[in-house]
Amino acid sequence: MIERTLAIVKPDAVKKNVIGEITAMITKAGFAILGLRMTKLSKAQASAFYEVHKERPFYGELVDYMCSGKIVAIALEKENAIEDYRKLIGSTDPKEADEGTVRKLYGESKSYNAVHGSDSAENGIREVSFFFTEAELVNV
Repeated sequence: MIERTLAIVKPDAVKKNVIGEITAMITKAGFAILGLRMTKLSKAQASAFYEVHKERPFYGELVDYMCSGKIVAIALEKENAIEDYRKLIGSTDPKEADEGTVRKLYGESKSYNAVHGSDSAENGIREVSFFFTEAELVNV
């Protein structure tokens, strides 16, 4: 089944200037890029985006981190996109991530782990629509 997922190149990876390397890994893995945008989240935007984690102890830190610098939001589409993208990026903790995954290559820690990825098809749809209108998405 064709699915959409949202990739975010997080502030740590943007600061390291590895946007191109990460995007290349994504396209080499067969994902279609439907939309791509560099932005800086406000505290309100980051809070709303990560609202699903509101009750978790790391929520405040995550929100502060995600609005600490520029990010790149990327709307992706592919058959089995959620599972394939999560496999491509690796474990949340780069120390536990498989060799060759985005987080193993570019992540620093569990908190500064280079990229975000949707965790379900429903969240993929919700997260893509957080950053892009349907009219902004291009699938040629």
